[in-house]
Amino acid sequence: MISTSRRSTSSSMSFRLSVYVTPKSGRDEIAGWRGGELYLKVTSPPEDGKANASACRLVAKALGLPKSAVSVVRGETSRHKQLQIESATGEDVHRVFGRPQTEL
Repeated sequence: MISTSRRSTSSSMSFRLSVYVTPKSGRDEIAGWRGGELYLKVTSPPEDGKANASACRLVAKALGLPKSAVSVVRGETSRHKQLQIESATGEDVHRVFGRPQTEL
């Protein structure tokens, strides 16, 4: 699920992106869409927020944003997470990651 929200304190856009994260994978990669969630694989273990930090870094790098522009806002200890992405539009996200496939 991708949603936009305009912050009232700024004219910049922010996005919430639903992701599914697999920690302790063989390599860091964006594996495409899994239903309505972007599927991320990270090499970091799921301890002390290491996998969360790796997921944020991976998404930020793909979008060409600083790592501080992406943060986990929901699902800190779950594989299903929502990431807040600052300074990116919906078109930026869709251009880089494509669009989730919808079921008929």
